This record gives sequence, C-alpha cells and structure tokens, in this order.
Amino acid sequence: MTGSPPFAFADPATSPRAAADDIAAPRGLAGHDRRWERAVGLLISGLVLLVFLVSNPARHNFYEHFTWQAAAWLEGQTGIRYPVCPSSGEPIFEATTCLWVADPGRPYNDYFLDVMPVTGADGRETGRATIPFPPLPALLLVPFVALWGLNFDAQTLAALIGGLDVWIAWWMLGALALSLRMRAAVTLFFGLGTVFWYTSMLGTTWYFAHVVAVGLTTLALGIALRADSSAVAGAEGTPTAVGLAGASEETRTTKAGLAVGIVRAMRHRPWTLIDPHQFLAGFILGLACTARLTVVFGLPFLAFVGGGGSILRRGFSAGLGAALPILGLVAYNVLTTGHIFHPAYEYLYQREAVGYPALGYNPRWAIEDLRYIPQNLALMLTGGPDIMPACPPDAVRSFFSDVCPIVAPKPVGMSLLLTSPAFLLVIPALRQLRRSRLVAGAAIAVTAIAFVNLMHFSQGWVQFGYRFSNDFAPFALVLVTLGLHRLGRVGALGAVLIGASILVNAWGVAWGVIQGW
Repeated sequence: MTGSPPFAFADPATSPRAAADDIAAPRGLAGHDRRWERAVGLLISGLVLLVFLVSNPARHNFYEHFTWQAAAWLEGQTGIRYPVCPSSGEPIFEATTCLWVADPGRPYNDYFLDVMPVTGADGRETGRATIPFPPLPALLLVPFVALWGLNFDAQTLAALIGGLDVWIAWWMLGALALSLRMRAAVTLFFGLGTVFWYTSMLGTTWYFAHVVAVGLTTLALGIALRADSSAVAGAEGTPTAVGLAGASEETRTTKAGLAVGIVRAMRHRPWTLIDPHQFLAGFILGLACTARLTVVFGLPFLAFVGGGGSILRRGFSAGLGAALPILGLVAYNVLTTGHIFHPAYEYLYQREAVGYPALGYNPRWAIEDLRYIPQNLALMLTGGPDIMPACPPDAVRSFFSDVCPIVAPKPVGMSLLLTSPAFLLVIPALRQLRRSRLVAGAAIAVTAIAFVNLMHFSQGWVQFGYRFSNDFAPFALVLVTLGLHRLGRVGALGAVLIGASILVNAWGVAWGVIQGW
C-alpha cells in the first residue's frame, strides 16, 4: 500500500530509506557497555534519593490521609476514623475542638481539612469521614499499615518512591538518542531542578499522590517510546532529526487500506487490533489516573507515539488499556459514595471558598471553571516571590528568616518558569511540532493536562512553586530533552538553565522546611 494516512507526521526532507537509516546508536552509547549505563543511572538516582531524604530529616507524619484510609480498609470500613483527638486517640463526635494533650505514641487527625464527615440518618456525625482523593496511594500503603499501623512513616516512603521515579526517568530517556552526559543532565533537572524535589522530600498527602502518579506516567511513556523506533529515530551527529517520524507502517498506509485492514481484523482476528506494548502503556497510564485524575488528559500522547503502526491502532490499544483502571476508579466511587465523581470535592470547594476569601475562590462558579483560567495562568507563568515583605518592629532582615526575610516564596505558588527555567528548553523542540509525532504528542499532552488543571479553583496551596506541573512533567521532560538535543549538546545555555533550576528549587525546599509547609 502506498500514500500517507491522516496524522502521519513525517519529515518532508527525509526519504523513507534515509529515515530508516537514521535509527542509530547515539555517539555516547555506540558499542558501549550497558552495565556502565545502568551503573550511571543507579548512581544518579541514588544520589538524588539521598538528597530527598536529607532535605527533610525531621519528618513527622503530618497530613497522612492515605495512611488513615489504608487503616480504614483494614478495619473493613470505607471512611476513616475522624476526628481523632490527641487526648484520646478515638473519634470525638460532639466536641467542636480537641483537648491538645498530645500523646506522641497516639496518632490523631483532628486537624485534617480535606475530609467530608459521614453523617447518619439522624444527621449526627458517625465518627467517620471520607476523603476525595483517588485510592491508589492508599492501596500501596495497606501492607505497611498492616505491619506498622498508623505510625508508619509514609513520608519517607514517598521519598523512596521519588528516588525510584528518578531512575524510571533515566530509563525512559534511554529510548532517545542521547549521550550519557545529556541524559544525566536531563535526569538531574527532573530530580532536583523541578518541584518534584519538593514533592518527594515532603511526601504529605497531595505530594504522595504526585510521586505515585509521576512514576507510573513516566513508565508508560518509556514503554511507548521503546515500542516506536521511528518516532524517536535520530541520526548520529544530526540532532535536528531527533523525534521525526520516519519510515514506519504508518507512512506507508492509505486511509482506504487502513479501513479495509480494520474491517478484516474485526471479522476474523479482532485481537490483532490490540498492540500488547501499547495496551500495557495505556494500562499503566490509567493506573496513574487512580492517583492523579488529570493525568488521563495525557492519553493523546499514546495515540501519537508507541506500538501499533497507526494512530488508530495505537490509540485504540492504549485507550482500552487505560479504560480498565479508570473504570475501576469509577466503580470504587460508586460503591463507596453512590456517585461517579466523589462528592467530597464539591463539599470541600464550598468550605474553602467561604473560609479563605483571600484566595479568590468564587463559590458560585463550578469546581472546574473556565473563569479560573486567567488568574491561575498568571500564577503558573508569572507568579513571583514576596520581596522585602513587611516585618515586625526591630526585626532584622536575613535571607532565610521566617520572621523578616529579604525574599520568600509565596505559599499560593510561584511561576513554573521562575522555579524551573530549564523548561524553556521546550521551545527549540516545538519547532518540530508539525513534523514530529513525538513532539506533537508530548505538546498536546502537556497542553491538555495544564488546561484542565488551570480550570480548577485551587492550584495547590500551600506549596513551593507550581506542584500541578508534576502532572505533565514526564511529557514536558520529553520536550526538554528534544529541545536540548536540537542545540547539539548540553552546552553553556543548558548548563546555566539546569543549574539555575536546581539552585532555585534548593532555595524553595529550604524555605518549605523552615516554614513547616
């Protein structure tokens, strides 16, 4: 069959034969011992993990909703015990406040905000509450809570998972034609130059969900990249060719021929419509959605990149795989709340909109509303720190003073480009938007996830930087890599941007620990 089907992103300057020849080992890896490659990856991820652990040594199991959820399941309940006061260790139903006689050996959760109390038929609280967050992080904690109870340190586990995520990022980048130096630079940028550092070292409820989702998303991308050599083909010494769609089944298939093939497969061998690698990638991305819902909007990437040979087969295979865990999440919500979407989200939205007027939430708007985009986009792109804030009388200014600082991050968040300036490296990659399936898929995924997040009333307060960027970080990392590769090497520009990103995030992590965020 001849011709080009729709959505076939091909380089018009590259012949099919030349594109096939472009699939070559990068200069830094040709004939290279893979054991050394693995050793470098383990060294980088191990060092980053060490940084995560020492950044916040005084962990105190603050905001551990998922630990309580795991304990509730082990008790045969869907709702957590709440409010549990430090003076008793048991739910207090009538009391509006707890007596603060803390017992260090007795967990308590009366300070939790992101919960919806469960009431009985008489309207009285039952001593249980539901949390709105997707359940996968709590499911991961079940065996640990079964062994160590509510005192299990989920924050340290989050740091360990974060270190594993860095290794997965290294592994994913191995599917691209990169020198070890460039691969190491991008991996370090991800681990220490983005808010993923703050996310992993803190590990409280919302951040624990992020480290789980980021690892699974990155793993799904790596599987797809390794199954689609033409989308990542790059000629040695020709960095502009990286990511171009080359000679694949897709560029040699007509629309009519594709339709005939689908009809024949449906009649005789319907299972051949499913590519196993792409199904697996979709399933893992679907699992990530059971930790962070908005990751689902990155699914278009798997229609552009992965196994299957055509956009329809890739998309169908990945969509079918993703549907399984997502339907499981819907079933969980229906069984535990009677609703497809967890009702606690709306309950908490109304409470926060009334309780925190300074944050600009409007209770008359929907929880996801286009009218929130302008203010949230300004935060994501231009939000700056507090410079020379007001101080108490006679206070002395210093750089890391929590009373009278010279400059301090704003708890509502800060610009993504200010906290991680190396994200600017996506710009060179976007020049290939119309010629590369890989660039197009990653750009669409980043845009779709960011757009839905920007519609959300809250952008992650209290935080350093812009934590919602974790949802699209794996896709953006692909674009950063391709942008850096177009420059030919890490070079002075790449080193400055990555170095500045690491320094800014080190400052933010230090501030987060000082402030107890």
